[in-house]
Amino acid sequence: MSTDLISDLIIQLKNAGDAGKETLSVSHSDLKASILELLAKSGYIASFTKRGKKVNKFLDVVLAKKEGMPRISGVKRLSHVSSRQYKGVADIRRVKQGHGMMVLTTPKGILSDVEARKEKVGGEALFEIW
Repeated sequence: MSTDLISDLIIQLKNAGDAGKETLSVSHSDLKASILELLAKSGYIASFTKRGKKVNKFLDVVLAKKEGMPRISGVKRLSHVSSRQYKGVADIRRVKQGHGMMVLTTPKGILSDVEARKEKVGGEALFEIW
């Protein structure tokens, strides 16, 4: 079992889409919920709901499709447990000529690259998704 919650989440999302699954269930954490909220707002997933109580909490994710294909076609983890990557506002670039998104954790919360540039904040670059 990996201790990197973010890597596990994004790889599970990509693999579920590649396997043709409609839904996915992942263990709950507040960080995962924040990331899924951003992905839902950006259209990479259709929706997610919280399920369970106390120790047995899960997040049920409904994957988004575009023209019958999964919306998520690729992911890349940028900042690892042993090697953190931080980006200033000037260093935040578009992903896949604007067809993708970089997810950052900033002092203003979990933001996409577009929102971070608009808010004029930098932070730790978590991953790219397209």
